[in-house]
Amino acid sequence: MKNMLLTAALCTGLVACEEAPKTETAPYQVSDTALSDHIKTLASDAFGGRAPGTPGEELTVNYITTAFKTAGLKPANGDSYVQSVPLVSIQVKGAPSLTIAGGKTALNLAFKTDQILWTRKETSSAAIADSELVFVGYGINAPERGWNDYEGIDVKGKTVVILVNDPGYATQDDALFNGNSMTYYGRWTYKFEEAARQGAAGALVIHETKPAAYPWTTVENSWTGPLFDIARADKGANLLDIEGWLTTEATSALFKAAGLDRAALSKAALSADFKAVSFNLTASAMIETEIQHVTSRNVAGLIEGSTNPDEYFIYMAHWDHLGTDPTIDGDGIYNGAHDNATGTAGLIELAKQFASGDQPKRSVLFLAVTAEEQGLLGSAYYAANPLVPLVQTVGGINMDGLNLYGPTNDVTVVGHGNSELDDLLTEAAKSQNRVLVGDHSPEKGYFYRSDHFELSKLGVPMLYPNPGYDHKEKGRAYVEKIAAYYIANDYHTPSDEFDPNWDFTGAVEDLQLYAKTGRLVINSSLWPNWKDGTEFKTIRDTQRAGK
Repeated sequence: MKNMLLTAALCTGLVACEEAPKTETAPYQVSDTALSDHIKTLASDAFGGRAPGTPGEELTVNYITTAFKTAGLKPANGDSYVQSVPLVSIQVKGAPSLTIAGGKTALNLAFKTDQILWTRKETSSAAIADSELVFVGYGINAPERGWNDYEGIDVKGKTVVILVNDPGYATQDDALFNGNSMTYYGRWTYKFEEAARQGAAGALVIHETKPAAYPWTTVENSWTGPLFDIARADKGANLLDIEGWLTTEATSALFKAAGLDRAALSKAALSADFKAVSFNLTASAMIETEIQHVTSRNVAGLIEGSTNPDEYFIYMAHWDHLGTDPTIDGDGIYNGAHDNATGTAGLIELAKQFASGDQPKRSVLFLAVTAEEQGLLGSAYYAANPLVPLVQTVGGINMDGLNLYGPTNDVTVVGHGNSELDDLLTEAAKSQNRVLVGDHSPEKGYFYRSDHFELSKLGVPMLYPNPGYDHKEKGRAYVEKIAAYYIANDYHTPSDEFDPNWDFTGAVEDLQLYAKTGRLVINSSLWPNWKDGTEFKTIRDTQRAGK
């Protein structure tokens, strides 16, 4: 019934929301030239890959702040456009090895070639010593699904080895977890969190390209060098001593050394009846670290509403990328042009458009967050320390990578069907003769891999639209080829650079769609909610009931 009421409200309110007074000055139109100029600047070598705590952050924060000021946005944090985000940078020194003992022959797994190890504990050194290795399947403890891979085994002080993704993806069974669509239980972040809750000393996730959704090179590039985390008062006392990834080849060698059948145990792990299995081997590793405290910054500008200024809609994007790796011969700058100079450019352009038109009825917050690439840290900090109350935040749209290949007949919605914001996006898309489609690769769990998730899990309905795949002139195969090439070659590599041949017409069309969708909320009294069955609806209902 609630969905029917929302639809009815849309049918009666669309014209009122979108019809401009005759005296209105036409608002600024998003410009492909302006988008190109923003991206060229933000992704230039001078910005050094925009890593938190570097000169590139200073340049980036100043650029966005100036853009917000010039557009006419008010500072969202008192008299400041920035929100300080306390981070700790932990960099592993050297190339720590992982020694596996107890078999006929010891295995010495090499850093980068066989494994990547790190620690999030704020300590000069971390180690596991003769730690019993245990295969815990997918490492999932989900009482609501009757699933506990840790049942019947005590892993305190031990090191667990975990399959990536979740059983639904592996079986493609819609009745198991969410089938092909990854759940949060499939994310590496969850697996480390759960292992720590179980008291393990270490956790190693088995890398496989398809279920992980990225090649081993992405693991190398993303989990080496300075790794950031939110600075904790307890310095990470409850975190794992050692976290890491194993290559599939190293994993096979591990199972062979233990005399275990990897394929059979991986198959057994697809059942809720699976029981964890000891390798009867031990793992040892020593990590030395270099620790640095960094205060990074989110950037936030506000347009106050005329009618309900204490109700807020958020547009957000992350400004950071991976910085510069001085150990790489040649070009070691991770410019992050597509990821996410494009989203940051779109955020600036939408801010200019909203600020130049009639004053919106609700307030609009434009939020550029830091440290997304390090685990959604800037958005997590904002969600825990919001500049505007979450209970009064009506919803939002997150932008992480814009369309660079031209207009499409469709719009991808990551997490399609999760919230009533989809209904609003559908209505707005009709004016462009476009349709909504679900995530092209739901098995990759993209809904849990960008900044909207940190607000979503605290109840705020968030949209995460992505570019469509059905190119209006060149068809689907054309776009699929471009997307596949990007993931295989440019994602989280130094080659993600500005390309003068990019076609921004699709990005402009998408940004106009995001603006129109936002206005359907901003200039109305609607309170879109999560849909029944989603993991966030109860949180939102409780939140709004207690306001």
